[in-house]
Amino acid sequence: MQEIKIPELAESITEGTIAEWLVKKGDKVEKGDAIVELETDKVNVEVNSDFSGVITEILQDEGDDVAVGDVIGKIDENGTAGSVAPAEEAPKKDEAKAGAEESKPESTETEESNNTNVDVIATPAARKRARELNIDLSAVSPRDPLGRVRPDDVEAAAQAASAPKQEKPAKKENPAPAKKEFDKPVERVKMTRRRQTIAKNLVSVQQESAMLTTFNEVDMSAIMNLRKQRKDKFLEKHGVKLGFMSFFTKAVVGALKEFPLLNAEIQGNELVIKKFYDIGIAVSTDDGLVVPVVRDADRLTFAGIEQEIANLGKKARDNKLGLSDLQGGTFSITNGGIFGSMMSTPILNAPQVGILGMHSIQKRAVVMPDDSIEVRPMMYLAVSYDHRIVDGKEAVSFLVRIKEMLEDPETLLLEG
Repeated sequence: MQEIKIPELAESITEGTIAEWLVKKGDKVEKGDAIVELETDKVNVEVNSDFSGVITEILQDEGDDVAVGDVIGKIDENGTAGSVAPAEEAPKKDEAKAGAEESKPESTETEESNNTNVDVIATPAARKRARELNIDLSAVSPRDPLGRVRPDDVEAAAQAASAPKQEKPAKKENPAPAKKEFDKPVERVKMTRRRQTIAKNLVSVQQESAMLTTFNEVDMSAIMNLRKQRKDKFLEKHGVKLGFMSFFTKAVVGALKEFPLLNAEIQGNELVIKKFYDIGIAVSTDDGLVVPVVRDADRLTFAGIEQEIANLGKKARDNKLGLSDLQGGTFSITNGGIFGSMMSTPILNAPQVGILGMHSIQKRAVVMPDDSIEVRPMMYLAVSYDHRIVDGKEAVSFLVRIKEMLEDPETLLLEG
């Protein structure tokens, strides 16, 4: 019999939450097969079997928190598929049923009633707690307005079952109203491990950096005209659409070369000024914001950048990003404009000291150099920076340089 253990995942990851078992008790697996999906602080990872055999025990349920080295199941290398009865329920079921008919105990659960638990809507943690306390989930009254049973509901049912029966006390003349946390329905949802990590990191950045933001606006006319002229041939030649992100990535790289402190980080009492340009591109997923990294963006063509962003975006949406996709970025870009944001203050992606925020393109009346007024497609830009190492003058100049290159996109071919 071999133990299924949580393996070493990465240097910075020591624990996770079981998101989904990919096998069940009695299943035959081969060495290297994915058997469980683990949600970590950064990405979901699949744990593969180190052995071939049959799953004989599953010791941790979906929703349980586990650490590296924890035993979550067992494999019989000499077993055959289907040879393991699901918790050996058949013989016990008949015995429990016969015993219940003879003695009719007051306990709320029998093996027969266990079968009704399958139809009850309950969280994995609630099911686990119900098994531990021998509680029939169908007898639990959920407080969730959607009818979902949660661990605290199971605890309440267990306490009610074990409490000694007492005579009903005499009714008081003016009973005090029961204290309620909320007077109206609420739903409690446990934060995912990734959301907890995002929350912790965002607070940490605010507390540990001197973050400031400077704003500017860019006339997108030249880029929009260039895209309109080239988009069909670009798609035909490269198999990917010419989007805005390649222009902004090129402009950021060009500006970072002129203002290298925005491509640095603080380590102790030293500044680490990076001579490479791995640009993080923020992507929104159902589980929160992730920032996969476009490696060596300075060496990529426009098409190469667009292809890499498309690949990373798909992996993010399909929950297939690996740790290597998320680590080591030197500067980040986030685009709140896709959600309609006009202006915002992007938060640093520590330990980076700079991040560019893009926003919605809006047509606005603009006073031209000859004092005429024209309607132009304008976008507000924001750069947040760590004032501990980046001065205001440098940050403002950095953003102005990005604006200049975007308004004259031909320079990106030379300086981006």
